Amino acid sequence: MAQSYSFDTLRVNQPSEFVFHVQLNRPQKRNAVNRQLRRDLKSCFDQLATDPNCRAVVISGAGKMFTSGTTCIDLADLNVLPDRNLDAARMGLRLHQNIKDFQDVFTAMEKCPKPIIAAVHGACVGAGIDLISSCDIRLCSKDTYFSVKEVDVGLAADVGTLQRLPKIIGNNSIVRELAFTARNFSSDEAKDIGLVSNVHADNNTVLQAALKMASLIAAKSPIAVLSSKVSLNYSRDHTVDEGLEHIAAWNMCMLQSEDMGKIFKSFQTKARPVFSKL
Repeated sequence: MAQSYSFDTLRVNQPSEFVFHVQLNRPQKRNAVNRQLRRDLKSCFDQLATDPNCRAVVISGAGKMFTSGTTCIDLADLNVLPDRNLDAARMGLRLHQNIKDFQDVFTAMEKCPKPIIAAVHGACVGAGIDLISSCDIRLCSKDTYFSVKEVDVGLAADVGTLQRLPKIIGNNSIVRELAFTARNFSSDEAKDIGLVSNVHADNNTVLQAALKMASLIAAKSPIAVLSSKVSLNYSRDHTVDEGLEHIAAWNMCMLQSEDMGKIFKSFQTKARPVFSKL
């Protein structure tokens, strides 16, 4: 790990070649998202986005759960609660900037060109849904429960869930039910509605499955994987014709990479191709 990844609220290591493991590390606070965790996530994924030694990322939570989201105490820490000494206009400007800053954390994860796999266990509540919705792939343990919790603390989810979850699940009725009721839903239901790919026996099993998947991805051409993520993100928010035009323009450069030549050669030699760093 050539670059330094030292954060107050995250534990970052490199368990295998080109694979990074980012762990939310506030176990005594149930990995609730406070101001420092928000800053650390943004900084970490901005760094991973350009790290040539990173090709895939697994994100998990230390302790008994993935994350309890954002508690009322942590809302105060985030400066979300209004200052009653401000007039409405100034209060609104401050709240708007704070919301945008919080949104930028998960947007940085979504736009990170390296695939991100969420390994979820225990609970994934509130801001946890925002977080995993910005990941590419989601796995969970059998004991996991989820909740779009924001209405229970008097607000609409405003940092990504309401924008990304409908496109992940593809069922607007279910998304609205979950957002309006704030009810818990199980790992099995999460699998049924398409929020997670697979459900595993326990925390250790889901983490190992995520790391194994990340290693499989990291062994592929980094140009091909990066290009696939960029195209999938673009096409999700554009028409089919626009997506086709985008990948045509993108691949007129990327098809000139050395990776394809190495892959074709490996078909003849049966040797695993070794790809250069990005």
